[in-house]
Amino acid sequence: MKRIVIGFVAVVAVLAEASFGPLNPSARPYEREYIWPEGKMPHAQPQQIAAKTGEVKQPGFKADDFRRPYIEWFAPNPECRTDLCVLVVSGGGFNCCCDAERLQPAIDRFVKAGYTVANLTYRTPRPQGLPVHQSAWEDAQRAVRVVRSQAAKRGFDPKKIGATGISAGSKTILLLATSSLTPAYAPVDEIDRLPCNLLFAIPQAPAYVLTDGDGTPNTRDGDSPDVKIVPDLKFDAQTCSMCLFQGGIDDYSPNGSTQIYRQLRRMKIPAELHLFADLWHGFHGDMNKGDDAAANDHWFTRAEEYIRQMNFDGRLGKEVDLMTRFPDDSARGAYEKEELWPKGRMPNAQAHQCVPYLEWHMPKELKTKAIQIIYSGGSYQGNGPDGHEVAPARRYLNAKGMTVVTMKYRTPRPNGLMKHVTAWQDLQRAIRIVRSKAKAKGLDPDRIGIMGSSAGGHLTLMGATSSRHRSYWPIDNLDKISCSVQWAVAIYPAYALTDGGEKPNVGGGNADDARLVPEFSFDLSTCPILFIHGDADGWAAMNSVKCWEQLRRMGIQGDLHTLATRNHCFQFKAAPGTGSYTWLDRIWEFMNHKGYNRP
Repeated sequence: MKRIVIGFVAVVAVLAEASFGPLNPSARPYEREYIWPEGKMPHAQPQQIAAKTGEVKQPGFKADDFRRPYIEWFAPNPECRTDLCVLVVSGGGFNCCCDAERLQPAIDRFVKAGYTVANLTYRTPRPQGLPVHQSAWEDAQRAVRVVRSQAAKRGFDPKKIGATGISAGSKTILLLATSSLTPAYAPVDEIDRLPCNLLFAIPQAPAYVLTDGDGTPNTRDGDSPDVKIVPDLKFDAQTCSMCLFQGGIDDYSPNGSTQIYRQLRRMKIPAELHLFADLWHGFHGDMNKGDDAAANDHWFTRAEEYIRQMNFDGRLGKEVDLMTRFPDDSARGAYEKEELWPKGRMPNAQAHQCVPYLEWHMPKELKTKAIQIIYSGGSYQGNGPDGHEVAPARRYLNAKGMTVVTMKYRTPRPNGLMKHVTAWQDLQRAIRIVRSKAKAKGLDPDRIGIMGSSAGGHLTLMGATSSRHRSYWPIDNLDKISCSVQWAVAIYPAYALTDGGEKPNVGGGNADDARLVPEFSFDLSTCPILFIHGDADGWAAMNSVKCWEQLRRMGIQGDLHTLATRNHCFQFKAAPGTGSYTWLDRIWEFMNHKGYNRP
């Protein structure tokens, strides 16, 4: 195979720069390698080239010099080198390779993290008389085989090859990830005896994956019962683990990502799904607005946490107890406690239930007028404001300068009523109390959020989706105040799908007939919601996914993060460098993006 070596000086420079931060703004390739032997490229078409958009724009560009697809090799940081290799694939609608600029920060981060990187430039524009993805798929399968053949020489494990891409590039790596047993082309030499499967895939803003958008933006937002995953994604026996990213307002529908995620769950393949409110197809950020670097950092950090949680890089550390990380209320200033109901006027009072109350936790230094109400889960059999599901979040937000109100609602379950009714009454009353007292405390009565875990997550969904439905008859003037909220945070919500009932979801929430439970009204006051859920949770992650889909159907934008291999109560103990360890940051990022935590 013919190779173009950029030169010894360039190689030395790259290796030197790889030591935690390049001298130039981005890492540089040290070798370019053509992937097809001369004259043996399948389906060669005269209108196609293999060039990045930046190359095409260079003065003196000659198409005949760029007919053969190639990979560029990037050397890993020698100070933290791993045995992973990542194939990077540009998007561009299969008409060009225009996303190289967006992918360069990812290459930089992968190199800095110690991964070998192979950047593929495949043939474009779309081939004539073939599926739009055909030549890119052929080039990608060949590229994986070439990369695998170079493993020993370049110092990575041939079984540890992952891939990432954007848009059409994501469709290409999804073909690799789900359909490696389907040959894209007839073998041309010995390299084609090697497998082309992946260890993992990180699709970013995948396009052309649903039947209402095969080659175009999705005509019905990917949201209709007859919209399916395109048949060219086979989901064969070598389908690999994935970490999917997409923006909530992407014309190439995020429901493509949710459907792929659900199929992986059906196959019991660990996966993550990260959906971002209000972000379009270029979910990394808008380069014209100057925010691309921050957005790239955000998605890459989630991707690296996924790699760490799956231990693909061999760096998964010992788990740390959450309470030891947030041991005290040192960031709290004033504290108050009060009961929710006037004596003798609590609706549906039952002797076997505890007395509900709320607690005000004011920060020492108030930095925002927003208020977060937090409560725990406990199967509606018990709950408390001082355990893993409440105290760390309370202390984290107090340290950020936010007021937190914790609530203890009535448990165990009421007799003769649905399991959540008295807790729902307590929540509606608590919101009204908080709103009534906010101004006097220097807070904003129109910036109140609610947050709960497990059964508390179900209660959060009741509060967020059904505030126009009264849970009790008014008992005083306080009950004339609205109990709507401006945002909600649902942490591994339980009991949200019909295949869950009182037990874990029997089908993992993956079946078409697993529907949202009828108690969620999704009324006109429903607010944006952040969902965080363990992928391996028996009270399934599809509880959160299907709620997120319903919000999007209503034009309401929220965030969703699922965490590979993690079960119920994922945060109680977590290893540093994983999403289960940094989950509280997702709450602050969500509020910051939506503007809820402004001063």
